[in-house]
Amino acid sequence: MTKIVLALTGLFASLQLQAQNIERSEIQEPNGGSAITIAVSKFDLEDGNSFFEEAEDLERKGDYNEALTLFGKAAFEYNSVKNFNRYGQAIIKMSNMHYQLGRYNDAEQILLNVALKNYSKTGNRTGIMNTYNLLGKVYLANTKYTQSMWFFTQQGILAKQLKSNNAYIESILGIVQVKIKKKDFTLALRDLKSAEWLANSIKTTQYKTQIKDAREMIASKTATKKVNPS
Repeated sequence: MTKIVLALTGLFASLQLQAQNIERSEIQEPNGGSAITIAVSKFDLEDGNSFFEEAEDLERKGDYNEALTLFGKAAFEYNSVKNFNRYGQAIIKMSNMHYQLGRYNDAEQILLNVALKNYSKTGNRTGIMNTYNLLGKVYLANTKYTQSMWFFTQQGILAKQLKSNNAYIESILGIVQVKIKKKDFTLALRDLKSAEWLANSIKTTQYKTQIKDAREMIASKTATKKVNPS
């Protein structure tokens, strides 16, 4: 599977280079000779949208393997017409499918080598922020806690800059999960209270369940620790 991801990464990199020249109909020879006329491929944006919508339907049904294939086709079409915003969305979806399937290394490679490069190239800071969030989750699931903490922290920094309260809460909740895994329960609880305070201040109940579950997890872990001290 890793070989497939590396091949996919190479494909997307070549597609990005191709996309920069897709509309050119002539290339001048280095020695100033006559122009060489080349054929320009035409791709339909609607094809990408169709693949994307079908993939989302499969995702909702839990068919992540088929969804992954169609998100890949959508990414190809979006890149071909140089719609890098939709291209980035399709790439993120592909990474998330790998994440859902437990293929953490594959998700990591696509996020680092394709998604971040795409968003950096287009200056899409929101895209970068969302990629940091998914990388935090991927590294957490793959028990790489230092990396996970770093990406959730970077997400929080960007969220503050972009004035995105929701993304900032999500970054805190991600950090809470890392601290729970590292058994830093006191620090996790402190961060959880900060997330809860911010959620209440913006009058959102979106994170109520996550906060409740995290608090119960901390209570359970600390109770076990008291019963079985080591």
